[in-house]
Amino acid sequence: MSAAHPHADAHAHTCACCSEPHDGPPLSYGAPAPVNWKPRYARRRDSELTPDQCVIKDREFYVHGLIEIPVPELGETFSWGVWVSLSEPNFARMHELWEDPAREQEPPYFGWLVTELPVYPQSTLLLKTHVRTRAVGLRPLIELEPTDHPLAVEQREGITEARVRAFAEQLLGS
Repeated sequence: MSAAHPHADAHAHTCACCSEPHDGPPLSYGAPAPVNWKPRYARRRDSELTPDQCVIKDREFYVHGLIEIPVPELGETFSWGVWVSLSEPNFARMHELWEDPAREQEPPYFGWLVTELPVYPQSTLLLKTHVRTRAVGLRPLIELEPTDHPLAVEQREGITEARVRAFAEQLLGS
């Protein structure tokens, strides 16, 4: 999991996106690749990893999206940058519409979460998801199927500022 700047702490951090200092803990963390990606795949013609999409051996297809969780007491949204596997037809359709403003009209695509979020006691791998495309330039929204998994519960019900701080302490060691 990557976060803000490596010198971030639970009270202030430097944003990895805008390089500006912010008060409070980071409100987003992300995985650079799907759990199945291996650095050696970068040398293969049938595999590719970009910031938005990933193909492994022309058989596995992934998209990078956001699981958004409300933080009501801050009036903010916390985001996990995660990877979701898609079927080949759904991946091809999403790829075809990637720069098309009409992509927002697409129905959600079914996918499986392929990012392990270590802050949860139960594995987050292979949770069922729905991938909703948004406006061009915005990462897709990843909606978990409603289950009793703590991540799904948090997406539905939101989290506290204390929980955001706990993520920072666990992920950044601060």
